[in-house]
Amino acid sequence: MPYQSTFRAGLFEGQVVIVTGGGSGIGRCIAHELAALGAAVVIVGRNAEKLATVEAEIVEDGGKVTPLVCDIREEAQVIATIEAVLARHGRIDALVNNAGGQYRTAMKTISTKGFEAVVRNNLTGGFIFMREAYNRWMDAHGGAIVNIIADIWNGWPEFAHSGAARGGMHTLTETAACEWSASGVRVNSVAPGGIASSGFDTYSPEMRKRLFDYTGRIPLQRFGTEAEVSAAVVFLLSPGAAYITGTCIRVDGGAPMPARPGPCRNTARAGLTKVFTAPNCPKY
Repeated sequence: MPYQSTFRAGLFEGQVVIVTGGGSGIGRCIAHELAALGAAVVIVGRNAEKLATVEAEIVEDGGKVTPLVCDIREEAQVIATIEAVLARHGRIDALVNNAGGQYRTAMKTISTKGFEAVVRNNLTGGFIFMREAYNRWMDAHGGAIVNIIADIWNGWPEFAHSGAARGGMHTLTETAACEWSASGVRVNSVAPGGIASSGFDTYSPEMRKRLFDYTGRIPLQRFGTEAEVSAAVVFLLSPGAAYITGTCIRVDGGAPMPARPGPCRNTARAGLTKVFTAPNCPKY
């Protein structure tokens, strides 16, 4: 069954959207939703097998998709990818900078090499993609960019390297929104909090157990879904967000607010008696 989006059918018909990290997790979900809404989606990632799987899913559902293998950390590969998209589709209407990753460790144990590697994966690579998409197409034609960051507010213990990189991407988003506005380019970000996704599989059993202690500190008392992140991205790419730029949408269940005794906690617990429904990625 095709993706069940909350947005109207055909919303992105005729548009070309690049989604980095499109082979799994949140990126895969975003690609499915955009394709279901009519976009020609270009999914980018390092793993050709994962990209092929998502390609097959989207094609089976009747969508348009192009998989391109690219390491976003390598400038030459990014440039070649942008050029390949333009050669095949003739345009780039939007870019979703979703690719990234990190590992858990105390800040005192992070090597300089490890810190730089995570920053390159979560900040530098996204910068390169933004710059090349802008210089090679959007400067002359306009467009929209959404950068996926994270719940970095108040610090990110045990993920200092990624928190620093995502904080940099947050500021980079605001700067690009200012500098590129004259070209008709909107740049925003989405900050997912605790999202139930395939990314959980990369953590150790100990860390997975700790993840499920996390929801007790969240006002909404649950994890979010990939579809809820995708919906925020789709909104920011849509005409409904035409006057929104330099903004971050938090999809985090109210994480920065303490879930202590009081209205936040009581309301959230009452809500648990209701059945929660949201569109989910197909075949997940």
